Amino acid sequence: MLEKKIENPKDLWHPFSQRAWMQFLLQVMSHSRFSTEVFDVVTICLVSILILFGLICIAASFYYLYRIHNQDFVHLNYFSGPWIIRIAFILFVIWWSLGEIIRLTLIRHALHLKWSETVCKCYIVWNMGFVEPCLFLTIVFLLHAPLQRFEIGIMSKKWNIGTFGYIILYCLPMLIVQILVVMVGPQLEKNKVLGKKLPHYFTSTINSFSMERENDDITICTYPLLSTALLGIFAMILTSYLSCLGSRILKLVINKGLRKRVYTLLFPVLCFLPLQVLFLGLSVLSRPDHFMFEAFVFLAFLSLVYCFGLCMWTLVYRPIADCLALVKLQDSEARARRFNDDNIEDDDSEESVRSTPDRDFD
Repeated sequence: MLEKKIENPKDLWHPFSQRAWMQFLLQVMSHSRFSTEVFDVVTICLVSILILFGLICIAASFYYLYRIHNQDFVHLNYFSGPWIIRIAFILFVIWWSLGEIIRLTLIRHALHLKWSETVCKCYIVWNMGFVEPCLFLTIVFLLHAPLQRFEIGIMSKKWNIGTFGYIILYCLPMLIVQILVVMVGPQLEKNKVLGKKLPHYFTSTINSFSMERENDDITICTYPLLSTALLGIFAMILTSYLSCLGSRILKLVINKGLRKRVYTLLFPVLCFLPLQVLFLGLSVLSRPDHFMFEAFVFLAFLSLVYCFGLCMWTLVYRPIADCLALVKLQDSEARARRFNDDNIEDDDSEESVRSTPDRDFD
């Protein structure tokens, strides 16, 4: 028999390297305390950056209002009209960020199983049922404001309060339905619906399991498929309306810079909101004690972080920065005019001094 000669000694390591890589991938794909803590730490860092940026935007808003009212820049009052809604948007983002921190396993590790379940239910109800719809509706109202008449639009004193009331009112149905899913959903799982029991992942808000190596119990907040489906319906309606609204705004915008800013605002909402729903829906395909579940949940979180951060930059920070730059330019022009007036007065006084001796001599 002819034996196959090994021309390259490295070929001996090829089967071993394949087995090693397969074992490594299997270890990574299986859930471990390390992978959970890595995602939790990265989430906390991103949330901290988002909250810090929101606080900077709030401080910039109040500083801008102070400059407008104290230096009597009446012509810039239009840009400060929706300041209450802008600050409300930032507060909603901070509230959402705190909810994302509370759901983390690293934060809830010391809690009892019952308390962890309560925290996960509250997270689903408040973040998915109230805060996220409020955030996206706030974006819609801020985009729709320039299309209204001047006297009833953002310059109206009642516009800010009325808009905030409408945002809360329109989010109440979503909140009520999410409460029903969280509270009544487990009963549907026990009882048969249409002759079959509802799968566990349709209504489950928490999953607990024991780590064999660490000899410890871990509880993970999960996303009920019914809650994700409701959020998907909301996202479908919102993106459809926002597409029509964006096309109306783009027809009115002539400036290329403003057109680019509108595209920058529409892109994250139209793309990353459906992506969040998609990733949350895919998370039910993997067990909560696997790496892919954490990866899908983190990608859904990352989609909204990018979306909300870009919206704060476009809706709050950039308009204020542009107006403050305009105020600074007007201040410099005013100082230049005062300087020129002072020079003219000095020249006139010098000429009068020179002409006085001549008249006395005459």
